[in-house]
Amino acid sequence: MNHTYVAIMAGGVGSRFWPGSREARPKQFLDMLGVGKSLLRLTFERFLPICPASHIFIVTNAAYRELVLEQIPEISANQILCEPSRNNTAPCVAWTAFKLEALDPEANFVIAPSDHIVLKEQAFLEKVQTALNFSATHDALLTLGIQPARPDTGYGYIQFGEEADTGIRKVLRFAEKPSLPVAEQYIESGEYLWNAGIFIWRAETILKAYKTLAPEIYSILEKGSDLYNTPEEQAFIDSAYPTTPNISVDFAIMEHASNVFTLPSEFGWSDLGTWASLHAEHPKDENGNALQGNVIALDTYDTLVRIPEGKLAVVKDLQDYIIVDTPDALLIYPKSKEQEVKQVTALVKGKFGEKHL
Repeated sequence: MNHTYVAIMAGGVGSRFWPGSREARPKQFLDMLGVGKSLLRLTFERFLPICPASHIFIVTNAAYRELVLEQIPEISANQILCEPSRNNTAPCVAWTAFKLEALDPEANFVIAPSDHIVLKEQAFLEKVQTALNFSATHDALLTLGIQPARPDTGYGYIQFGEEADTGIRKVLRFAEKPSLPVAEQYIESGEYLWNAGIFIWRAETILKAYKTLAPEIYSILEKGSDLYNTPEEQAFIDSAYPTTPNISVDFAIMEHASNVFTLPSEFGWSDLGTWASLHAEHPKDENGNALQGNVIALDTYDTLVRIPEGKLAVVKDLQDYIIVDTPDALLIYPKSKEQEVKQVTALVKGKFGEKHL
């Protein structure tokens, strides 16, 4: 029997991608790369060489259930975990582990975000398989660590130590997003990786960690052990899940567990967290512009322009800008200040309500 499973986390709102990403249709359901497929669909297809579609589960908000079924018709209703509330990643990882263990006591699974870019898919699959082989035979919580290409202040970091197995390193500590001087020190030391938030472990192993390190989450969700993968599961989750603490799996488990390992990796990864990261990964013209749609760019450099189908845009004398046009909202913003976009959505809500969100 194939005991390998994949869980894809697809419940976020993607507010830093406003006005492209909206509450009703977040970025993971959008064709952000202009390739005719959503980020979620691309992620699903990326994992098919690892396990069959019947072993791939989607963890999402209840509001997006129909969107998931529309974009991934290969999966059954039982493969969609519909969160009734947004409680960060620790509760959703625990629910997934309980569900998979009830389905297969030997379940060994990857849990990964739905909105990342992977340019070297074969290299990615090889790393994932190496990690799965290790977690299948060791009491280990494993994360893929990305070889840093620059001293980036937008990522968390992983400090690694001695080699525990071929290519796999013991994790010494996790470090939060650093200042630039600290990030430069990390890169210079050669001891740090970017934290990609891609985890591999057996259901039994991660649940053991929850029982010890996050007992409140464990005790709440353990009460439904006889209900997982039955018609009564969703009703139990709708009642119990909102009472779990709002905390990430990094804070709840990974930063405190003693059996954490990392596999240093390089497979053309980006977490696609902001418009600037999309600009960085998107094909560009000779002036460094990433243009989606019918766009004429005159004396314009290092700019992202995203225009809806059926519309034409002409831009001139711009440098380092983001332009995103949608039917009801237009964003024109300096790319160097793109971290402010999340705050812009609060201003929009305060002045116009939620109709543009």
